[in-house]
Amino acid sequence: MNYLKLKQIVVFITFCFLLSCNQEKGGLSKVAGKQIKIDTSFKAVDSIENFVAPFKNRIDEVLDSTLAYVPNSLLLDDGNRNTSMGNLMADIVFQETHPIFKSKMDKELDFVVLNRGGIRSIISKGNVTARNAYEVMPFENYISVVELSGTAVRELITFLSTADRAHPISGLQIVLDKKGALESVTIQGSPFDETRNYYVATSDYLVQGGPSIGFFNDIISTTDTGYLLRNAIIDHFKKVDSVKAEVDDRFIQLD
Repeated sequence: MNYLKLKQIVVFITFCFLLSCNQEKGGLSKVAGKQIKIDTSFKAVDSIENFVAPFKNRIDEVLDSTLAYVPNSLLLDDGNRNTSMGNLMADIVFQETHPIFKSKMDKELDFVVLNRGGIRSIISKGNVTARNAYEVMPFENYISVVELSGTAVRELITFLSTADRAHPISGLQIVLDKKGALESVTIQGSPFDETRNYYVATSDYLVQGGPSIGFFNDIISTTDTGYLLRNAIIDHFKKVDSVKAEVDDRFIQLD
């Protein structure tokens, strides 16, 4: 093969390559669809229902088994600054989290703050079940304990005092005067001390959201308990015969 023939072959191959690169790619030219009406003409597939049935029955059995009794309905609108349902939630978090935090960090839990929007249901009078816990707390939120400086706690108290909603608290008492100004604050029965740090149990949702949703501007440290808030509710239900909570003086405004 002489030099001229070799050159012709190279030119031909190069031309073919360039031609293939310049070919237009196919594109979407039309989208079509049709409406499928769902009505009684569609029948369940027995084989699928039969396969799922044992699992569904077991889930229903676990969720609907009675854990305790609620003598009075627990509501989210039966108080101004605090509510029976909110108080129950905050108290449960305190009671169930304190021993875990004490064991893990050898420190005392000071108080609890939750967000009103995170409680998604009331609990009506009657038997209470695990299903109720899922209705109240459908989210996969975990309990975290944050360490706050006295200054950060002061900011948190100011936020709670001016908020339009009654955010649940436990271990903390806030009293406002007639005009809504701060009258007094006590934590675990002692006057609030702005010179010390406090440990606050809350939802990891509030920890992650922080200032963007009004909570926890400055956090010194965070302890993840690995404890689902919903599981804390269920564990509490299992420990008591009767679930009780009421509107009290943990957060009040004087007349």
